[in-house]
Formats: sequence, structure tokens, C-alpha cells
Amino acid sequence: MEIRLPYGKTTLTARIPDSYPVHIIEAPNPSPAPNPRRAVEDALDHLLGDMKWDDFCGARSVAIAVNDKTRPVPHEYLLPPLLERLAALGIPDSAITFYIAVGTHPPMTPDEFPAILPAEILARYRVVSHDSQDDRLLTYLGETSRGTPVWVNRAYAESEVKIVAGNVEPHQFAGFSGGVKTAAIGLSCMKTIAPNHAMMSLPEAQLGEYETNPVRQDIEEIGAKIGVHLALNAILNHQRKIVTALAGAPRPVVQTGLEHSRLACQVAVPQKYAFLITSPGGHPKDINVYQSQKALGHAILIARPGGTVIITAACPEGSGSDHYEAWTLGKKSLAEVREKFKAEGFCIGPHKAYQFARDGAIANYYLYTDMNHDLARALLLNPISDLQATIDQALADLSSGEPVGILPHAVSTIPYVSHQ
Repeated sequence: MEIRLPYGKTTLTARIPDSYPVHIIEAPNPSPAPNPRRAVEDALDHLLGDMKWDDFCGARSVAIAVNDKTRPVPHEYLLPPLLERLAALGIPDSAITFYIAVGTHPPMTPDEFPAILPAEILARYRVVSHDSQDDRLLTYLGETSRGTPVWVNRAYAESEVKIVAGNVEPHQFAGFSGGVKTAAIGLSCMKTIAPNHAMMSLPEAQLGEYETNPVRQDIEEIGAKIGVHLALNAILNHQRKIVTALAGAPRPVVQTGLEHSRLACQVAVPQKYAFLITSPGGHPKDINVYQSQKALGHAILIARPGGTVIITAACPEGSGSDHYEAWTLGKKSLAEVREKFKAEGFCIGPHKAYQFARDGAIANYYLYTDMNHDLARALLLNPISDLQATIDQALADLSSGEPVGILPHAVSTIPYVSHQ
């Protein structure tokens, strides 16, 4: 059987002999909304939660947080209806600023802005990229109940109206993205993100969990301290087309959105697999190693201990994190990574190395990638040059008739074993 996997902006193909059943593990792929702009307009007409547009009439400053280039968000459909609604409230273009929420990623440069925002928006509105390492841009808003200090972009926090735009989709330890997360994480800094993400080691910090997830609920508290007023979120299918749009108070938007996301993303499988091939889902989900790790994190949920996982991720931007790269270089084994990370305590960047090492204790993994293989080896990623040869080698360790699991869109898939 020929298998096809998204890879960067292209597609990989490989063959699995007919003697091995192939299970293509894809979540339901809902049909897109027939008119995505109308879907967004409907969401803006029916705000969730206790809020109304009149609350924003005549606002003197409006801040809109949008995700950076690592998150595929259909801004061309989400933003124009939102901006029209703000204009109808008497808010001039000059009062509106877009903040690109990069989190601890490097700031985006103006020449990169067209990759995420339509030209007409760039021509009419002020757009700035957050820089988490510039303390002059930050303001302190206190601590959450879990002790996370809240440092956030000052200009955004001081705006009269604060809006977030993005997607609701699965997140491997925050449960789900969406809602206030775009601002709470994307416009904060290491002093906030590190304590929040440190809770990923808690047992409740699970993919697809919301109400009991300490990471996500801490994010909700951060967003409340910032005072985010409105969330405009979309649920996308595998083709990154809008299925549903939701708008309103941030928490009801996420609570409603995650139910749609579960329907679009969850899939039951009959067993755990000794051999899995997984792709993040193509560009931009495999833009770098930092993002691509999620494909392993999702696959490991259904990997048999001692099995094999092949990750296919183009990673044209390499590791994606100087902190991750610098900390990992020089480590000789995944066991050393696990030991050093636990001894030193949680740190953003190194946590990505720990996630690989944690999952590598369950199953052996290999990375098929375009990134520099010397760097990939130094990062303990086990790069391979011949995808088909590695597949054939893994198959040789299976019993005839044993199924192979394929996750073509792992980052947007929540697999679970239906019968343990």
C-alpha cells in the first residue's frame, strides 16, 4: 500500500507491503463552512457570554493579539468582519493595533508580516511584534492562584479594548489552544511562561483536557488578569478551512470551541502500535523541531512500549529555539537529558528536549527531515536519510500481519485506545 504524508509544503510517499495492515489514523475531517466569511459574521452576530458590542462603542484604543507564523490561522476570514464591526462602533483605524503574539519565539520582522496578515490590513493598521526579551515592553499584573507571575506586553494590557484571534485546537499539555492563550502566553515572557509550562509534568496536564488541566486553568487566570475582553476563534479541518467560528467572552468561546474541536480531532484506535509513522501535518506545523515535536507527543499516546516511531517533518527553520539547542548540545543520551532536566528544574527551551527524551523512554524514534543532520544528531533526534529503508527495517521487527499506524495530521489528531 502506498502511504502519503504531508511534509513541509509538499507530500512524501512510501510503501507498506500488503502483508502488514495499514491503519490510517485520521480524526473526522468535517466539511468546511460553505461561506467562511459568513460563518465569522454569524459568530460576531451571536456573541457568547455576558457581553455586547455596545460595550466597546467609541473606544480610544483597541489591541488585537494574533498568532505568529508557527500557527496557521485564517486571518483573511477572521479579521475583516471583526474590523468592520469595530468601525461601525465609531472606532477609527488609528485606534487599532495588531500585536503579533510570538511568546518566547523570536520577534517577527516587518518583512515577515505578510505571511500572516492580509495586505489590506498591513496597509491600514499599525502592526507590531511582541518581544518577550525586552523588559521595557512588559508590565507586571500580579500572580495567579498557582503562583505564576504575570508579565505581559504593557501596551496591549493598557489598551481600552483587548481582543484575541486564533484557533481552538488540541494542545499536548495545555489541553487546548484558543481563547486568552494568544495573549496570556503569546504576549508574555519567560518569567510567566516557564512557571506555567512547568505544570506540564503534572498528571492532569493532558492533551484534550480543559477544566481539570492546571496549565490551561492557569492560562485562564493570566488572561483574566490581563483583562481580555473578546475572543474570535475558529475550528479548522485538516485542510485548514474554517468549520466553525465562535466569538464572545474568552472562556465560553473555548468551552464551546473545545467540544467542536473534540468532534473534529478525537479518534479511537483498536490497540497500541509497535510501529507508527507520524507527520505534524505539513507547513507550518513542521516549520521547525520545536513545533514538530508535537507529532511525537501525539503518536506516543498509542505507541507500544519498546516500539518504533518515525517522524516526518521538514523543519526548514532548524531547531526553532536557541535555548533548546544550546541546552541540548553536548548531551550524550536521552537518559542524560531526563536526568539533567529534572535536576535543574523546568526551563523553556530545554523542556522541548525533555519532551523528546520522555517519549523516547517509551518508544524509539527517528526523524526524516530536511534540517542539517549533524545538528539533528547533536540534538539526539536520530535523523534518517532514507525513509523507505527505515520503514523496511522497522517492518522487519514486526510479526507478519501486525498493523502499522499512520498519523498524517498528528498535531490535529487526538488518538486514544478504545479498549485497553
